Amino acid sequence: LGLALYAGSLCVVSGAAFLYHDYCVIGAGPAGLQAAYFLQQAGRDYIVFERSHAPGSFFALYPRHRKLISINKQYTGKSNSEFNLRHDWNSLLSHDRRLIFRRYSRDFFPNADTMVRYLEDFASLLKLQVQYNTAIIHVTLEKHEQAWNGHYFILTDQDRKNYKCSSLLVAAGTWVPNVVNFPGSEYVEGYETVSINPEDFTGQTVLILGRGNSAFETAENILGVTNFIHMVSRSRVRLSWATHYVGDLRAINNGLLDTYQLKSLDGLLEGDLEDLAIVKDQKGKLHITLRFYLENRNISAGIDSITLPQDELDNFATRAPYDRVIRCLGWKFDFSIYNRSLRMMPGKGNIKKYPQIKPSYESRGTRGLFVLGTASHSVDFRKSAGGFIHGFRYTTRAVHRLLENRHHGVPWPSTVYPITQLTNSIIKRVNEASGLYQMFSVLADIILLRENTTAFEYLEEYPIGVLPELEMQTGRKARNGLFVIIMEYGRNFSGADKDVFYYNRAVGEAQHAWQSNFLHPVIYYYKRLPTEREMRLHHPDWPLPRPDAIHHIVEDFLTDWTAPNAHVLPLRRFLENCLSTDLRNFFAESCFLFAFTHQKLPPSCQQGYVRMQGLVGSQELRHHAVKAGLLQDYSHTDFSDDRAPDSHGGSQEQMMRDHGIPVRPLQHLVTTKDE
Repeated sequence: LGLALYAGSLCVVSGAAFLYHDYCVIGAGPAGLQAAYFLQQAGRDYIVFERSHAPGSFFALYPRHRKLISINKQYTGKSNSEFNLRHDWNSLLSHDRRLIFRRYSRDFFPNADTMVRYLEDFASLLKLQVQYNTAIIHVTLEKHEQAWNGHYFILTDQDRKNYKCSSLLVAAGTWVPNVVNFPGSEYVEGYETVSINPEDFTGQTVLILGRGNSAFETAENILGVTNFIHMVSRSRVRLSWATHYVGDLRAINNGLLDTYQLKSLDGLLEGDLEDLAIVKDQKGKLHITLRFYLENRNISAGIDSITLPQDELDNFATRAPYDRVIRCLGWKFDFSIYNRSLRMMPGKGNIKKYPQIKPSYESRGTRGLFVLGTASHSVDFRKSAGGFIHGFRYTTRAVHRLLENRHHGVPWPSTVYPITQLTNSIIKRVNEASGLYQMFSVLADIILLRENTTAFEYLEEYPIGVLPELEMQTGRKARNGLFVIIMEYGRNFSGADKDVFYYNRAVGEAQHAWQSNFLHPVIYYYKRLPTEREMRLHHPDWPLPRPDAIHHIVEDFLTDWTAPNAHVLPLRRFLENCLSTDLRNFFAESCFLFAFTHQKLPPSCQQGYVRMQGLVGSQELRHHAVKAGLLQDYSHTDFSDDRAPDSHGGSQEQMMRDHGIPVRPLQHLVTTKDE
C-alpha cells in the first residue's frame, strides 16, 4: 500500500519523475507558515520548501543586533483577543492559544532569537508540512489544458529533484542585499557581515551608506565608542511617527539624530551613492571623492595623483578620512530562480526591489502564482503594513480565501444579519477588528445589501484593490448596493515633512469628522460595484473611487468609537439616509402604535414585534423608557376596564385612545371567510 501511494504521488513526464502537490509554498518564514496553516485547516494538498534546517532562517541572522522593532504589547486593558492583535505585531493567526507571542517574550521590542523559537513552535505544534534543507533553484512552467490555471509549475531543488504543483505561493521574502557599485566599493563592508562588537570600532571614524532602520541600528550600536559617524543616503530621513509607516525610522534606533542635532560631531548627508568613489591611502584610511574626479585616472597610481573634492572646496563635508565604510541599504527579491516563462518582472521606481503583482497578490505575468509576505509589499509600499508580520498575516488569509473560491468553490466567508443589526455590526468591527486596523486603506469590510434592504451580508477584510472583481473573487452577489468600511489617516497628515505634533491636530466634533487626522473609520456607500475603469482612474490620494455617499466617524483619542452622540448616532443617520429606512429599535408599545398610524413599519418592528419578538414592556423597563422620553407615562391613568394599568393590552388600548384611534371590541375585528 505504501508503494502504491508513493507511486500515485509521482507524475512521469518526458521520462522525469515529479512529486505532485496542489499547492507549493516557497519559504518557511512567517508568511510561508501562515499560508501553510490556512491550507492545512482547509484540508488541502500542499508542501512548504525551506532552504534552511529550520523555519524563519532570516531571523536567525537579522536584525544583526538582535532587537526587533515590532511591538509586543503585553497589556491593553481588554481581554478581547481580536482587539489585542492590534497591538501584537509578532503573532501569526491560528486557533492555538499557546501560539500568542506575548507568551514567548515580555519585552516590548523582543529579541530576534525569540522569533526563531516562536516560528519553530508554530510549525511543529501545528504539524505543518515543511520540507527543510530544500533550496528551490529553478522554477518554470509546463503548459497543460487540464491544469487549474492552464499550466503546472515545475520546481527543481539543489539535488536536481523535481516537484510539480498547480498553484505556487512565493513566500521567500526579500533577502538579497542591495549593493551599489562605484569606484572603490570593494572597500565597503556589508551589514550582513560587519562586526557587531562595539569594541571593534573604538576610536574609529565611520561612514554608513543608507538611512533605514538597519543603518541607524548599526549606528546605535557603536555610537558611544566612535570618533564620529557620518551617514549618507539619496533621500532625507523619514521618521515613522511623521509618515505613519512602520518601515521608516523608528524612535528606538534614532539616537544618531540626537547627536547630530545636539552638535556632538555625528551627522547626516544627502547624495546619490552612485556618484561617490572611495580611495584608500597608504595608511589604510578611506577618502571620499566623486566619481567624475576619477575619470581617466588610474586609481592604482595612488591617492596623490587623484584630485579630491577638498582640493577645490576646502570645507567639503566629508574631507576627513574614514576608517570604515558600512553598507546598510536593505534587501531585494531574488528573481534569479524564475524562468523567463513565468515573466516575474521587478517593479518600477521605488518598488523595483519587489516583483510586479496585482492588488489580489497574484503575479501580473503568470496566473496561479501568488506572492506573499514581505515580497508582496509593492501593493501598499510606504502606505500600510503589508511588508510586516502584523500586516501580511491578514493579506495571506485574504489570498487563501481567494484561492478557496477559485479552485474549490468555497465562497468568501460571510454572515447574514437582519438590517436592524447594521449599525451594531459596523460599530463592533471598527472597535475590535485587527485586520482593518493594521492594513488600513488596503483591506476593507464589505456589506452587501439584500433585496428590499431587509438584510445584509457581511464580508471581512477583502482587498479593496480588486473591489470591481468582488462577485467573481468571492462567489457573493452585490446586486443591491454595498457599503465599504476601511480605516484611514487624514489626507494631509502623513509625510516626511509633516509636523504631526502641531496644536489643534485632533478633531473632536462629529460635524468635522471628515477633517480627522488620526486613524479613523470611513464608510463608503455605492449603489453598484465600481468598475475597473473607475478603480484605475480614481484620485491617487483616495483609496477608492468616488462613492454615492461617504461618512467619516470622528477620530477618537482612545480609538474607542462607541460614544452614542459623537460616533453611533451620526453613523446611524448616515445609514438611514443611504437606505431610506429607519434603523432605530422600538419597544413593543411603539410598534403597536406604528401599526395603526403608519403605512410601513420600521424594520425593527417588522422583524421583532410582528414576529412576536422584541422588548415587551415591564415595569422597570417602562420606567427607564419614560424617564428617557421614549414613552409616555401611563402609570397614573385611570383605565375604564378592570385590567391592570401596566398590563400589555391595557397600555395599548390607552395609547390608541390618547391618539384618537377608536377602540373596537375584539369580536368586531373577527371577520368571516367571505369578508
